[in-house]
Amino acid sequence: MNFSIALPTFVITLREGVEAALVVGIVLALLKKAKQSHLNSWVYAGVGVGIIVSALIGVLFTEIIKFLGSINPQYTSVVEPTLEGVFSILAIIMLSWMLIWMTKQARFMKAQVEGAVNEALTQNSNAGWGVFSLILVAVVREGFETVLFVAANFQQGLLPTLGALGGLATAAGIGVLLFKWGVKINIRQFFQIMGVLLVLIVAGLVISALKHFDDAMASLALSNRASENLCFYYEHFTKIHSCILGPMVWNTANILPDSKFPGIILKSLFGYRDKLYIVQAVGYLVFLISIGGLYFRSIMGGNMQKQKNIPVAEK
Repeated sequence: MNFSIALPTFVITLREGVEAALVVGIVLALLKKAKQSHLNSWVYAGVGVGIIVSALIGVLFTEIIKFLGSINPQYTSVVEPTLEGVFSILAIIMLSWMLIWMTKQARFMKAQVEGAVNEALTQNSNAGWGVFSLILVAVVREGFETVLFVAANFQQGLLPTLGALGGLATAAGIGVLLFKWGVKINIRQFFQIMGVLLVLIVAGLVISALKHFDDAMASLALSNRASENLCFYYEHFTKIHSCILGPMVWNTANILPDSKFPGIILKSLFGYRDKLYIVQAVGYLVFLISIGGLYFRSIMGGNMQKQKNIPVAEK
């Protein structure tokens, strides 16, 4: 069984789950400080319902995919890779937004959560619902991004879901270590490392998305004579060709295949492919330079801001 395909969803849910765990921990700490610990049950209810809602969204996406694929079986080979490509694009957008925006907002997280909790507590009759909705939104937001990523790889079976559950369980464990047992963990460094991994995973998703669209266009061109011209690139002198991805950049299938160890690990985490085409290579580099560049600038900006706030020691 190939457990390497569970690694990307494990990393994503681990990062997302730790972020949600921080919100939960901060809320519990604030409720304890305000002597409102009787509202803790609303926090746990928000976590439980958020996980259930995220799972239901995943089931809904799966059923939609199956339904669309069964409408016209003749075009199943076109519909499935097209849907995979669309979900990949949505996952790329959502994860990139989360990575950059949330990195910039992370330093204000505690203040924002504290403000939301205080606002909920001022409404005595609806305090429980206010805390519940705060936790629910936090959990579902993280869960939705994971569901999109899993949906983008729905043909890989149950393993991506198992990876997501493993990441969620590990995140919950980290939350317990932080807030229950008081273990010291460098959260800033953790998020930075997870962020770098996430940049590489999403860059790999760019390559996968382009391949899905290439497969869809190739299948459409083969199934319909009127669509033959959709493949604007076709190399007649090689068995390995693309429809819309242009010429091949490299073919390392004999040296480091991406279906065997260690190539399959590199494929899962860093976007490696043993057959890479020019459009994929350009898309990968553009993503790393643009989104990756923005992410590293946001990290450097946060570190600079932190240094400015450190008081200079007196001589």
